[in-house]
Order: sequence, then structure tokens, then C-alpha cells
Amino acid sequence: MNKADIINKVHESLGGTKADAERAVDTMLNCIVDTLKDGNEVSIAGLGIFSAKMRNARTARNPRTGEPIEVPAMRVPKFRAAKALKDAVK
Repeated sequence: MNKADIINKVHESLGGTKADAERAVDTMLNCIVDTLKDGNEVSIAGLGIFSAKMRNARTARNPRTGEPIEVPAMRVPKFRAAKALKDAVK
């Protein structure tokens, strides 16, 4: 399933226009991304928790040449599934 499929499901469920469904999906996704950029977490009951965590700087290797490369510290997105989601997927 991709973003277009989600938009179609929202459109079928809510009715209205497809453009309204697309705006609703885009607003939700943008809200999650903006919250993570601010360093906060997003908790959706029954789905899980989106958060951003710090990854330490490290030394990696270029797979072609084998030479070491310094990878800087960065924030990366993280998702922890809720128990309800885990149970539904089993």
C-alpha cells in the first residue's frame, strides 16, 4: 500500500472530493514530520509512537575502496509499535 492507496481509502470512507482526502492525508503526514523535527514524539493510540533519536558519530567504511569515512551524529526517526498493532499483525 502506498500514499495514493491511503488517499483512496480515506476518500471512500469520508466521501467528499479526492482533493480533500489528499489534503487530509498530507496534513497528517506533515504534522508528524514537523513534530519530529521539533524533537517531540507523536503517539497514536492503537498504532504506535513516532519519535526521533540521536545517533552517535561513527567511523564507517566505503564498501568499494575500504577507506574509513566519518559519519556525523544525526537525528533519525524511530517507530515503536503499539501492543494492539502487534496483536493485529500476528
